[in-house]
Amino acid sequence: MSTKIAFIGSGESLTRIQPVAANLLDIEIDPYIYQEPQEAADLVTQIKPCDVVLFAGALAYYFSKKQLESLPIPCIYLATDEMAVASSFLSILYTKHITLERISIDMIDSSVVYNVLTEFESDIPKMHVLDYQNMLESHFDLGKIVTFHKKLWDQGKIDLALTSVHAVYHRLESLGIPAMRLTDPKFSLRRCLEIARAEAELFKRKSAQVAVGYINAAVLDDQPNSLIHELPAPIQRLEDGLFVFYSTRGEIEALIGQNQFYDFMNNWDEPIKMGIGYGATFIDAEQNAKAALKFSEKDADSKCWYILTEEKQLLGPFPHEHRQHQLKNDHPEIVQIAKQTRLSPGNLSKMIEFSKSRKDVHFTAADLADYLKVTRRSTERILKKLVDHGYVKIVGEEMTYQQGRPRAIYELNMPVYR
Repeated sequence: MSTKIAFIGSGESLTRIQPVAANLLDIEIDPYIYQEPQEAADLVTQIKPCDVVLFAGALAYYFSKKQLESLPIPCIYLATDEMAVASSFLSILYTKHITLERISIDMIDSSVVYNVLTEFESDIPKMHVLDYQNMLESHFDLGKIVTFHKKLWDQGKIDLALTSVHAVYHRLESLGIPAMRLTDPKFSLRRCLEIARAEAELFKRKSAQVAVGYINAAVLDDQPNSLIHELPAPIQRLEDGLFVFYSTRGEIEALIGQNQFYDFMNNWDEPIKMGIGYGATFIDAEQNAKAALKFSEKDADSKCWYILTEEKQLLGPFPHEHRQHQLKNDHPEIVQIAKQTRLSPGNLSKMIEFSKSRKDVHFTAADLADYLKVTRRSTERILKKLVDHGYVKIVGEEMTYQQGRPRAIYELNMPVYR
């Protein structure tokens, strides 16, 4: 079965990508064309059923960010990389015989240009480069990019304007200013289409995964809630206060996107805990759901739920906070630390996520206990094992205003940025 790609871009970009797509098996392009990249946001609302959305550039993708939040499929964009810049420079040098010093260029990220220039063995030429990334954060004005090139042309400083925006190219042409579009080579277009297809296939596989949910709560039957009606299968009672439901990952994530689980929790009057597990089989999903429920039951919040994925990523606690823990860690150094300290790789992964979430490298046992949602005593046992093996250092003491011993201040002594 072919992968249907909704392509959002200019007419020129469609003309370049269609022949490339035609040479790839099982790819179908459904085009949505704009005159200016700001129109991409409206085009997103017109997309018909497809497997993945591909934007012709980062600019159109950026303008559509808000609309993309509601899309239940992958969305990617064709990034203008060093290959596109280098091939454009070569074309200008050898076909138009214009030196780089006589070119103006606009880019959403000018570092790509300088990455190419630094590869030259000779001195880096001085170029007229406009980076319009900051413009996206305030008010994007296509006219400012046109003015940048026009001013340099009027001053006699350039012989050619190289632009990353098709709409700018057309405006410069109408002003009689020699211009050229930054174009991605066929190799880059082919690679991007293959990535889009791979993203779509991965998304389909994940969506089809089994999902199992366990709910620990008072009797559900007498309290109306929208969740029961939205689930593809009814919630079943296992025993007093414990219920289970079966679904797929795709259906669960669709309910999350529609805020069904949040509404369900908020409308519930009593304490309620829930764990959802994803897996390739029912057994895997059930095991992950039971583990997720245990994390939920340990949480101090009376209403919360966790998700444990097939990849052993622990998501939650929902609905008030959303952290992500990697319970499976195959990094050789972390595995070695786990063997030495007799701590699970999952606990070590949580420690790493805790460290990365903080602005200060120093912390107390209370800080860590609050993050892990475990008792102070459990946290101190973990820290003692890490201190004994040199993976955590005691760097000071924090005096308290109440009676009692000063609290130790710790610092992690293991790799966290991997």
